[in-house]
Amino acid sequence: MTLWGGRFASGPDETLWRFTTDQSDRRLLVDDVTGSLAHVFMLGEVGLLSGDAVERIEAGLEQILEEAHAGRFEFRDTDEDVHTAVERRLGELTGDDAGRLHTGRSRNDQIALDLRLYLRRAVDHRVEQIQHLVRILVDRAESAGDTVVASYTHLQQAQAIPFAHHLLAYAWMLMRDADRFIEARERIDVSPLGAGASAGSALPLDPALVADRLGFHATFGNSLDAVSSRDFASEYVFCAVQTLTHLSRLSEELVLWSTAEFGWAEFADAYTTGSSALPHKKNPDIAELARGKTATVIGDLTGLLALQKGLPLSYNRDFQEDKRAVFHTDDVLTTALSALSGMIETAHFDPPAPSSWVVALDLAEALVARGVPFREAHHAVGELVARLKAEGRDFTTVTAGELEATHPRLVPEDLDLLDPQGSVEARQSPRGGSFTSVAEQIEELRTAID
Repeated sequence: MTLWGGRFASGPDETLWRFTTDQSDRRLLVDDVTGSLAHVFMLGEVGLLSGDAVERIEAGLEQILEEAHAGRFEFRDTDEDVHTAVERRLGELTGDDAGRLHTGRSRNDQIALDLRLYLRRAVDHRVEQIQHLVRILVDRAESAGDTVVASYTHLQQAQAIPFAHHLLAYAWMLMRDADRFIEARERIDVSPLGAGASAGSALPLDPALVADRLGFHATFGNSLDAVSSRDFASEYVFCAVQTLTHLSRLSEELVLWSTAEFGWAEFADAYTTGSSALPHKKNPDIAELARGKTATVIGDLTGLLALQKGLPLSYNRDFQEDKRAVFHTDDVLTTALSALSGMIETAHFDPPAPSSWVVALDLAEALVARGVPFREAHHAVGELVARLKAEGRDFTTVTAGELEATHPRLVPEDLDLLDPQGSVEARQSPRGGSFTSVAEQIEELRTAID
């Protein structure tokens, strides 16, 4: 069944049908019926449909909606798209009244509406998932207590920090991701219904009534723009891809932490896989796949942007391809958030103490606090490090005499600075890697998500 056969002398060729039909929009079944219910209500309110016709059509649509929610709605190979399937099924239930459903409407504004309804709902779910993972990270940070690890630059040990501080860095990234989704929701939450094929309708439609019925906060400002723009979809996909990029960074660290070389984490059996050849292996496949799938969704975003770059106004069939990118990206994000949440929540973290070198900056800053220029302090401590390394030693073996020989303003009490735990406790800069900072971050994050 098609919605456009009147001016054609023959049906579509099989090759055309195979090339032009796409089943991905079947995911929008509930949204399509929901939008149709609001549209039919409006048609009745403006006098384009009788009250009896509205009741019959609404009853049919409600039955279709029930079938959709129960998973009993049957699509057919002859359904060109989800809109056709709904109208075909409505005809089976109500007869000729189904032919009135499309009054004052085009598939152009209809699919834009369906996609906006889907993405508006998806935003709310993804924000919930992101906030759930943030809660897990905050809980794990709180349970880490006073565990001290090395921070890294260039994947080399840098400064001593609380392990909690490292976990909370990802919590802050994810909070920004949630904020991006929330801000994008406002631009998604605009009803395009009433724009028609391109220029609206001569019928007395009431787009504002439909928008209000569907809970949209606004209606379109220009009919051409309403049916031909997909920036709202691109923005959603960008928000998802940026979130996955952060999850990929976290995943890379989870993979590193689970290696024997790092030895920071062990993941629960339920969230790991084994090797077909190596009996001893326990692989962090969730993290590896989150990292790998992020590459594919970056491609989705690129494709979606390229899809729009050369299209004249208004609607073009190219837009049929937008849903593949949107749905694939959304599926990857929701499953990655769920899997990584479980993996992190059940993980056993036991990172080893950092090397003694992570306090080198603390020693230099002790000199700065006594009026020594930083470059001079940096050079003096660097020379001490080089000498110790040449002798096969580290900071744990340094004597008070060696400190005084390194620089005249270093004193025996500075030996206390050579303890990573003491380094963390002495740190004063706001929101840096100190235990005080961690406590403040935990409180602020809990308040923000609760």
